[in-house]
Amino acid sequence: QVQLVESGGGLVQAGGSLRLSCAVSGNILYYYTMAWFRQAPGKEREFVAQISWGAGTTRNADPVKGRFTMSRDNAKNTVYLQMNSLKPEDTAVYYCALASRSVSMVVNGRDMDYWGKGTLVTVSS
Repeated sequence: QVQLVESGGGLVQAGGSLRLSCAVSGNILYYYTMAWFRQAPGKEREFVAQISWGAGTTRNADPVKGRFTMSRDNAKNTVYLQMNSLKPEDTAVYYCALASRSVSMVVNGRDMDYWGKGTLVTVSS
């Protein structure tokens, strides 16, 4: 059983920063690809960022390029999403997800195998 637990969400003013964490536990030998998704009220879930567990290669969605950075700490089995220059349109529930295989380009949730329950990020204007 694999578990993903997100933390770090909250309320922040526009222009501010937050760092989300996702702790991974469970019976899995390799966490090949991990990603962050988000879902705003009334909108579909969208891809935000991904990282390969081994090489640490990252890729961001266009709306967050230059503002968000995804990283991982292998020793702690944790991934992070550093979010800077936050905008009201970044308001959403942010989900951590894991694929137990290498996914070169995460497109949507069907690429992922395990999900966390999400953490709410609210950006006020």
